[in-house]
Amino acid sequence: MKIAVIGAGAIGGLVAGYLKEKSLDVCLTGHADSVKAIRDKGILISGARGSLNPRVEISEKLFSQPDLAIICTKTQDIEKVFQENLPFLKNTVILTTQNGVAADNLAARFIGKEKIISSIVMFGATLLEPGKITHNFEGSWILGKIFGKNDAQTVEVASLMNQVFPTIVAEELSGMKYLKIFVNANNCVAAILGLSMQESFSDLEISKISIAIWKEGLSVMQKAGVSLVSLPDFPLERLQKLAALPSEEGAKIFSGIMKNLSKEPLYGSILQSIKRGKVSEIDYINGEFVNIARANNITAPLNEKLVAMVHQVEQGKKFFTKEELVASTKNLYN
Repeated sequence: MKIAVIGAGAIGGLVAGYLKEKSLDVCLTGHADSVKAIRDKGILISGARGSLNPRVEISEKLFSQPDLAIICTKTQDIEKVFQENLPFLKNTVILTTQNGVAADNLAARFIGKEKIISSIVMFGATLLEPGKITHNFEGSWILGKIFGKNDAQTVEVASLMNQVFPTIVAEELSGMKYLKIFVNANNCVAAILGLSMQESFSDLEISKISIAIWKEGLSVMQKAGVSLVSLPDFPLERLQKLAALPSEEGAKIFSGIMKNLSKEPLYGSILQSIKRGKVSEIDYINGEFVNIARANNITAPLNEKLVAMVHQVEQGKKFFTKEELVASTKNLYN
């Protein structure tokens, strides 16, 4: 199977590099700076599996049709991906990897729904500079159809991806994708501060904000009638129990988890985008809580405020202090 990985960021570069290490037929697309860096030095991967330096064919666009295209750009870039590569994607199986729940519907504007396989990425990586990636922690890769039922094609793609990450075929992927929003929802805090996840959540006051994000998100989902389904690495019950604890107690547990998530500094996807001068995916993560709340005539004031603060950082290129973040949000939660 000829595989194209679209997007040479942290996840795209990591996936392409590991596929190449398994001697699979893979090519990669990315921005001009990534193309130059990877052509010159290969993909420099360090972290969870040691140091690797796979050489992967890379270009800014596709020049031939792959059998499988793994879309690893941010959600907001999906439309551009298809506009630039549509002649080579029309009859290709598409595997989406984006956070949030919007990616598959965006892809379906360009290709048949039957060709789209959705997925949830539970492993973590950081792009330090073009072509240089830290694999922060291991995790599963969960695949399934959002439009229709899983089929032989889904199983085939899952079997292929299982060569590089433990891969699971799931029947209730939609509910899992909504739960994955909670996994990513705390990235906004570190992005507002401009700090690693470990630095951010070593502070208990900051960790209280994260627990409050979850509490508000759970309330919104419950009131809107959105069903959440446990992830293999993140059971729904864990989220519910942490959110139900007194704020101080929940913050201590959350802080301990985040401080030990990775030996290397972990920068969430939102902050990685900001550091590269790009628009982040905040509107598809915490913004999803806000959208669901508005659609159901309820409110999500904390998440709405945090979305606005991330956009302020994007536009002003200036991070907030911990004290400023606490002062700006303390009246929005108990």
